Amino acid sequence: MMEPGPAEALSRVLDAAENASPLDAVEAVTRALAATLHAGAAFFLIEDLSGRGLIRLSHAMDGDAETVFVARQGEESATTRFDGAEQAVVLPFDGGPAEVAVRSQTVPVVPCPTSHGDGGGASVRRWTVLAPVTERGEVLGLLELTLPAEPTAATLTDISRIGHVLAFVIIANGRHTDLFEWGQRTTNFTLPAEIQRRLLPPAFTCEAGAFTLSAWLEPAASVGGDSFDYSLARDVLHLSLTDAMGHGVASALNATLCVGSLRNARRSGASLLEQATLANARIHQHAGETGSEGFATGLLGRLDLRTGTLALVNAGHVFPYLCRAGSVSKVPLPADLPLGMFPDTDYRSTDVVLEPGDRLVLVTDGMLERNAANLDLRAGITGTRSLHPREATRALARGVLDVAGPALTDDATLMVIDWHGGHGRERHTSGGSEPHTASAPVPSSHD
Repeated sequence: MMEPGPAEALSRVLDAAENASPLDAVEAVTRALAATLHAGAAFFLIEDLSGRGLIRLSHAMDGDAETVFVARQGEESATTRFDGAEQAVVLPFDGGPAEVAVRSQTVPVVPCPTSHGDGGGASVRRWTVLAPVTERGEVLGLLELTLPAEPTAATLTDISRIGHVLAFVIIANGRHTDLFEWGQRTTNFTLPAEIQRRLLPPAFTCEAGAFTLSAWLEPAASVGGDSFDYSLARDVLHLSLTDAMGHGVASALNATLCVGSLRNARRSGASLLEQATLANARIHQHAGETGSEGFATGLLGRLDLRTGTLALVNAGHVFPYLCRAGSVSKVPLPADLPLGMFPDTDYRSTDVVLEPGDRLVLVTDGMLERNAANLDLRAGITGTRSLHPREATRALARGVLDVAGPALTDDATLMVIDWHGGHGRERHTSGGSEPHTASAPVPSSHD
C-alpha cells in the first residue's frame, strides 16, 4: 500500500509535475509514483490518434526508457519512431490487457512469470498494473506500473486515482509542447489535415449527468472538410456536425470559416437559428469578397438538458439516426439550403424529444457515399448499442474503413449522443469515467 496519506501523495504528484519542464512532467510524475509504490517501473502510454493503439513516449537518454525499449524489441507488433532524442514505441491494440483496460475502463493486474533459472519452472515475482488515464470519459492513455508484490484493492484504488490526476497533468502540459501530439501521430499530417484538426474540440468524449457524447473523424487522404463541435452550458448542450465543400486546403479553410462563425455566434449569445443565419451570411460574404465558391452542409443542435428536447437545424445535411428500444430509424428533418449558398436563406428548427435510453447518431455523407454505401449503417448502430459512445464511434468508423478501404475518398465523421435524463444528478465516477456506462471487456487472447 502507499505509505503517505492521500493528500501527501497527491501533493507529491503535483509538485513533481510543476517542478519539471512540460516535456518532462509526465515522466516526473511516474518516477514519483514509482518511488512511492516501490515500483520497479512506471510509464505512461498515450493513445494514438487513430484510436487503434498506444504509444510509449520516452527520452532516448533515459536509462529506464532504454531498458523498456530493449525489453520490447522482440515484439513483432511494436514499431519505433524517433525525433532527435525523443522516442515513441507504437503498440497496436491486440485484444490483450492494455486494450481491455482502455475499452472497459477497468484496472487489470497481470502476473509476470519469472524463471528460477534452475530448471524449477517459473514463479510470479512481479505484477503489472494497467490503469486508464481518463478525464470525463476521454481516454488519454494508460498508466503502466510494475510492482514487486500483488497489489491490494486499496492500492489499486490509489493507482486509479493517480491515473485520473495524471490526465489533468497531461492536459495542462500539452498546451506548452508538441511532444504529446508528435507521439500520437503514427503518420504525417498534410497541411489541410493540420488545419482541420485544429478545428476539433480538445476532447472527443464528454460524460455528463444527463448525457454521454463522443465523436470521431476518419480523414480522407485529401481532407474533405468535415468537422464536429460541442459545448456544454449550464442547462444546454450545443452541438454541430458540418461538412464544407471541396478538398484540400480550400476545403479546410471553408471548414475553418464555418466552424469559426458558428462558435463566434454561439459565444456571443446567439440563438440556434441566429447561429445558422450568421454563419450562412459570413460564408457567403467571404466567397463574394474572394471570388471563391464555398458552402457547408451541417446539422446544428441545441439540447435542453432539463427537458431532453433537442432543437435541430438541417442545413442541407443527411438525416441523423435515432436508436430507441432496439429499433433504428432516420429522423426526418426539413432540409434547408447549405450554409453560404445564398445570403438571405431562412432556416427552420425541428424539435426532437429524447427519451432516457435513446441514442442519437449524426453522420456526414462520407459514412454513406461511394464505397461506404456497402456499410449497413443501421445494423452497425444496432450492433454497437451496448458499447460506450467512445467505443461505438470507433467501431462504426472501422466499419467504413473495412468496406471502403484504408484510403477514403471523403471524410467519414460521426457523433453519438446517449441520453440518460436526470440533469443535475450526481455522477458516480471512478478514475475519470462512470463504470456503469463503460463497454464490456473485449475478449483477450492473453486470457
